[in-house]
Amino acid sequence: LKGLLITGMVMAVLSFDVPKGWFKAGSDPDKYNMGMEFGMGRRSTYAATIQSNTDRIPGFGTLMQNFLPDKYKGKKIRMTGFMKSQNVKHWAGFWLRVDGETSKKMLAFDNMHDRPVTATTNWKQYEIVLDVPEGATNIAFGALLAGTGKIWFDDIKFEEVGKDKPITGKI
Repeated sequence: LKGLLITGMVMAVLSFDVPKGWFKAGSDPDKYNMGMEFGMGRRSTYAATIQSNTDRIPGFGTLMQNFLPDKYKGKKIRMTGFMKSQNVKHWAGFWLRVDGETSKKMLAFDNMHDRPVTATTNWKQYEIVLDVPEGATNIAFGALLAGTGKIWFDDIKFEEVGKDKPITGKI
C-alpha cells in the first residue's frame, strides 16, 4: 500500500514497505501497518512507522533487526533513538535484547515497559543501556507498539558506554 497524506502545508508519503534490513514481528504483527513515512522524520525525511489497523489489539507489533555482538562483547552499550506517538492507547517503546546460545536464552533485556510512551507526544530521545556478556551470540532491537495508535521512530544509534553507566533493563 502506498498513499499520500496532506496535512496543512505538510505532505507525507506513506509506504507500508518494511525498511531494508528490518522485519515485522510481535504477537500480532498483522494487526499493524509497518513501513516508512516520508516527511515525518525529525528532519523532514523518512521515519519508520507502526500504526494499528484495527480497533482492538490484545498484543503488540514490532519492527526489528538483529546483529552480531562481537564488537560489544564484555562491554556496556547504549541504544538511543527518537520516537513520536499519536493516540497510543496502551504503550510503545524501544526494546533491546542480548541473546545467549539461542534467542530463547536472554542475557539482558529492556523494552521500556517501566517508562512507556503513551498518548500523543512530540519527538523525544530515549535510551536503553545493557551489558553485553562475553557469551552473547546475538543482539536484537526495535520499536514496538502495544495496543492501538501510531508511532514514528528515527535515528537509532549504538555506542559503548562506561561501566559506571547504570543499566536500564533486567532479565
